[in-house]
Amino acid sequence: MSPFSPPLRVTLLAAMFRHFPNALTVLRLLLAFVFFIVLNFYRYPGHNDAALLVATALFILAAITDALDGHLARKWHVESTFGRIMDPFCDKVLIIGAFIFLAGPRFVIPLAVEEGRVLTMITGVYPWMVALMLARELLVTGIRGELEGMGVQFPAVFSGKLKMILQAIAIPVVLAIVYIDPRREGCTWLAPVRDGLVYLTVLVTVISGWPYVVNAARALKKKA
Repeated sequence: MSPFSPPLRVTLLAAMFRHFPNALTVLRLLLAFVFFIVLNFYRYPGHNDAALLVATALFILAAITDALDGHLARKWHVESTFGRIMDPFCDKVLIIGAFIFLAGPRFVIPLAVEEGRVLTMITGVYPWMVALMLARELLVTGIRGELEGMGVQFPAVFSGKLKMILQAIAIPVVLAIVYIDPRREGCTWLAPVRDGLVYLTVLVTVISGWPYVVNAARALKKKA
């Protein structure tokens, strides 16, 4: 027999439905920080491969929470100001933070050449790519904040959702390719796959900002 009366059970269930999507959002932020901590223990080549696998699993789990929190909030009609603010914030922390790591010193390959040494990235991700993606996010965030402050609705567009999906796929795939190591004999075909995916992700990320600029220009023209 339940210790709760029917009205109390209904109240508890309603509270759970109301707060569960936001709890998933907060969980994603926590998973992002754990992902960064775990990935910090990895060094290419082959130093602590277990950390690389655990980090990949953590990222996938965090990406799943991203797919669920907004969907459940809309399905249960429990959208909130907290969710509208924290959901994109947690996304950017997870995605941009992951790309910063992929372009960092833990994934550098020293290549011997005739004069000196040339450094390249086993991930195929370079700092200029991260700078472009970060610039896009800052621009869209600035546009959205300004227009919503003027009372103009500024919902996400399809290209923005496509960008997020592609980023969420690219990061674990790149980590998996690093684990396999495209420099190994018989695995060199993975390098062009990695590079194609990374460049496509950067291109889609940058292009996805254009519809926001166009929509902002139209909204400002109507306001004028």
